[in-house]
Amino acid sequence: MPDRDFRDDPSPRIQPGAGPLPDRTDGTDGTDESDAERRRRRARFLRDLAEARELRDRVQPRRAKTARLRHAMRMRTFRW
Repeated sequence: MPDRDFRDDPSPRIQPGAGPLPDRTDGTDGTDESDAERRRRRARFLRDLAEARELRDRVQPRRAKTARLRHAMRMRTFRW
């Protein structure tokens, strides 16, 4: 629709309630919290990624089979 210059709804990539990171100018170090938060976010991302791969494999079994065969061929031809 070319007559619309803006969107009423926020971007679907932005999660509700996820604002900018808090400012750490209060003098506290916060490295333990940030490392733990980073690990939590990474673990959640990897879980979501694995779930998406499983869904894709279920929805597109032919593509999943060729990907498995291609990976097996790469592993067989890999040289140490």
